[in-house]
Amino acid sequence: MASDSNYQDGPDFSRRDESPTEDEPIRSPGSPRQTEYERIGGRTGSSFFQTIIHLLKGNIGTGLLGLPLAVKNAGLVVGPLSLLAMGIVAIHCMNLLVKCAHHLSVKMGKPFLSYGDAVEHGMENVPWLSRHSVWGRRVVNMFLNITQLGFCCVYFVFLSDNVKQVVETANATTVNCHNNETAVTVPSYDSRLYMLFFLPFIIVLVFIRNLKYLAPLSFVANISMCVSLVLIYYYCLTNIPYPINLPLAGRAVDYPLFFGTAVFAFEGIGVVLPLENKMQNPRKFPMVLYLGMGIVTTLYISLGTIGYIGFGEQIRGSITLNLPLCWLYQVVKLLYSFGIYITYALQFYVSAEILIPPAVARCGPRWAVMVDLSIRVALVGLTCFLAILIPELDLVISLVGSVSSSALALIIPPLLQIITFHNEDMKLWVMVKDIGISLIGLVGFVAGTYISIQEIVARNGSRHNSTHLQLL
Repeated sequence: MASDSNYQDGPDFSRRDESPTEDEPIRSPGSPRQTEYERIGGRTGSSFFQTIIHLLKGNIGTGLLGLPLAVKNAGLVVGPLSLLAMGIVAIHCMNLLVKCAHHLSVKMGKPFLSYGDAVEHGMENVPWLSRHSVWGRRVVNMFLNITQLGFCCVYFVFLSDNVKQVVETANATTVNCHNNETAVTVPSYDSRLYMLFFLPFIIVLVFIRNLKYLAPLSFVANISMCVSLVLIYYYCLTNIPYPINLPLAGRAVDYPLFFGTAVFAFEGIGVVLPLENKMQNPRKFPMVLYLGMGIVTTLYISLGTIGYIGFGEQIRGSITLNLPLCWLYQVVKLLYSFGIYITYALQFYVSAEILIPPAVARCGPRWAVMVDLSIRVALVGLTCFLAILIPELDLVISLVGSVSSSALALIIPPLLQIITFHNEDMKLWVMVKDIGISLIGLVGFVAGTYISIQEIVARNGSRHNSTHLQLL
């Protein structure tokens, strides 16, 4: 249930500098420093509970449903332990990002810094990087675009796979969810044709440029996804086989696929700064972060583990594709698909706010709306096209996670801490720790991307060969 209110409530990523209101005087860098959590001007915003809810929504999406397969790739013991370690590191990196952004915002006398702004101003602290600091913001925005549009590609694949399965088994589906009696399916269209079917509906959805008009649908979508998750948990917990004969550790060659899927699941790095900025009492945000992400990490480990135990070595793709083909769980697939459909617009909003305003600024008011809508159509078409090229849900998740999520969640925040505090008596062990985290992220970035691309090429080759044999 990726974030809906984070982009709605937080400042636009496209705007480098937020213009303060009359109540928010600009402080020069040489003016008296603010206390640790003092803000420029007064503030009203989200409560403690609301911020936790937004944080949960920003981290629970399609990545969660791919974790049982991820645990399979790592093993029954190695998988959960790796998820725990990755959760601890991801939470730590989120906290680093908040601290660095707040420190730099105080130093620059600005009420808020986005992720890209924080990296840019952090690079200005290093003399040999200051001349190229603008590239820090550009690189972060590039990875944000890859991540958000990658989410959108995943949503196309998820929608097509789940709806296709429901359609193909509709004639034989029963009310008996204990024995899977609907093994015979009626072949329908290729999943890529389902993507083309969804394309115009998603284009219409992203034409809604003000997210407040999506709020009612977003609320319904969140409820539907919550109900689906409860039923998925119920099935997994009530269908644990005994004894459990599963490998404790997976193959080393499959571990990069686990890494990509797992880091993709921690998809909320982009929501952290807007949520902290909008909180009524930002002193309590570290507590929100640790509590909220603790819940998320527990959810990830539990569903990934019991999902793998419940479905065993036969699990494939999203966990929803492995549920019994009875009406109850067919409804679960449709409910979650509806939630993902609405979430597409919310994730798309981030890239739209980065890419569209500069383009609209270059044209006159007469063409502004046309340019805006044209870019939206082009971006949706691009995500659909990429999804058609790689119609494998697990591999798309792993590739997006390895390429962009690892950079945003693991590589950049520790480096940002180094360049932000290197001249302020930073301890050697802290610097070594940051470099170590970034190197782990870099290794995962390279290995995960390589293995994901290798698997994509192999599966596309198999798909092409099977299609050729069918034609013969």
